[in-house]
Amino acid sequence: MRIHWPRRVFAQVLTAQVALTTGVLVLATGLFLAPLSSQFDDQAMRRALSIAQTTAADPDLARELAGTPPDPRGPVQADAERIRRATGALYVVVMDTHGVRWSHTRTAQIGRHVSTDPSRTLAGRQVRQIDTGTLGRSARAKVPLRDARGRIVGAVSVGIAYDSVRGRLLGTLPTVLRYAGAALAVGVLAAVALSRRLRRRTHGVAFADISALLAEREAMLHSIREGVVAFDRRGRIRLVNDEAGRLLGLGADAAGRALEDVLPPGRTTEVLAGRVAGADLLAVCGGRVLIANRVPTRDGGAVVTLRDRTELELLCRELDGTQGLLDALRAQDHEHANQLHTLRGLLELGRHHKALEFVTEVAGAHRASAEQIAERVSDPLLSALLVGKAAIAAERGVALRVSPSTLLTDAVVDPRDLVTVLGNLIDNALDAAAEHRRDDPCVEVELRAEGATAVLRVSDTGPGVPPELRERIFAEGWSTKAAQPPAGGRLPVRGRGIGLALVRRLAERYGGMARVTARAGGGAVFTVVLPEALTLQDGGAEPAGAAAGRRGPEGRHVRSPTAIGEPR
Repeated sequence: MRIHWPRRVFAQVLTAQVALTTGVLVLATGLFLAPLSSQFDDQAMRRALSIAQTTAADPDLARELAGTPPDPRGPVQADAERIRRATGALYVVVMDTHGVRWSHTRTAQIGRHVSTDPSRTLAGRQVRQIDTGTLGRSARAKVPLRDARGRIVGAVSVGIAYDSVRGRLLGTLPTVLRYAGAALAVGVLAAVALSRRLRRRTHGVAFADISALLAEREAMLHSIREGVVAFDRRGRIRLVNDEAGRLLGLGADAAGRALEDVLPPGRTTEVLAGRVAGADLLAVCGGRVLIANRVPTRDGGAVVTLRDRTELELLCRELDGTQGLLDALRAQDHEHANQLHTLRGLLELGRHHKALEFVTEVAGAHRASAEQIAERVSDPLLSALLVGKAAIAAERGVALRVSPSTLLTDAVVDPRDLVTVLGNLIDNALDAAAEHRRDDPCVEVELRAEGATAVLRVSDTGPGVPPELRERIFAEGWSTKAAQPPAGGRLPVRGRGIGLALVRRLAERYGGMARVTARAGGGAVFTVVLPEALTLQDGGAEPAGAAAGRRGPEGRHVRSPTAIGEPR
């Protein structure tokens, strides 16, 4: 009949623990009884030796052995039997130097040779052994018998019945088994308690199911497109899935290490460590916008999930720019309608020459401003951004101007990074200038190249940034502006405190920096330096049009700020 091994974890553990406890107790009992038996044998042989030595020390016994023949009624037999009865020995045998018995428990054996070899004892040595004689198996001892002058005249052999030794051992066995049974019962109870605890922890799932669940968990964690980071109660990283490693830039050796050892100080570390409370917390790591949620676990640890919002953030910013451009186009639609009405009136009045001058003036003003931007900023994405932001600025009543020192004709390594930096800086500057109303609110943009380094500077006429906030303003999730509820059918305002954090992270990724200082006359100046952001042209020569636009008849610099978005 085949014995089926239980499938449940608790049943397997209980069976294994009971079998193990039973095996250990059987082994321990055997190991205890084996030396106990040897100890009893040794005690019996020592007792026999002691009786034999005491008997051989009697001087009368040596004289009686030398002066009388072997006789069942002789004095040697009488003394030997007296000693045997007094000590409880199995036998006390006295023999002469020829090995002939002078005493024995069985009188018929007197006068006969002993059944075992007495030569060692008669040679003067004492002997202890477990042996079998005419009276059966016994623990015996033999000592030489000497006369008054020390000569060996015979030997004394004393035996202790081996049955008494075995009886003592068997008498001890019940006590040993009682203790072993008590230990077995305690072990079984402990195994039952452990099995019940395991059953509660594992919900009665089999080992095979646990293995399958673990494999499924590993596959799921490393296949989902959300980052998962698990921490133990000491704040050390316990688990990092593939997506979390990609988002945070963590290697395979991150598990088992403290969070501060694998991530630099900053908001991302604060959020992951749980020192910033809240749900859907924003963080920036390596130029990526992350949404983090931290959930504590029952063992004192925590699990943090991370969602990559970088592409969504960029799309939202593009959508915001498009929405602003639509607002600007709606505003310009009214202006263009007025201009068309004016043109129609001039044509109806027959003032064709005046109508031509009016059209030339309007078209030339817009074309001149766009051409000046394209001349100073060769990258189409950056120049288009400036033109689009100019329309938005004009709608908000803010003038967007290009600094006279702007010149960026080299090819940009990654235009999207510069668009992100410049767009964020202009958006913040427009917000500051529009909210802090004053005479002639404006935002000035400066783009210039210093070798392969791009320098971006945006100043505004807003309230400025206090010195104590000039570092905090670049932290993720920190903003001086409160979120506004959606109104008028516009898109709801997204979480703030990401734009300037992205600017600084991008600058640091290029090995540059981002800072804010005060503007003369009030306001703030944001400066971003991006080393190795430009690809130098051959020879480093400037376009002829750019040089001509910068010098007057006497070779002096005469360019004035280009106003590309005047408030209407």
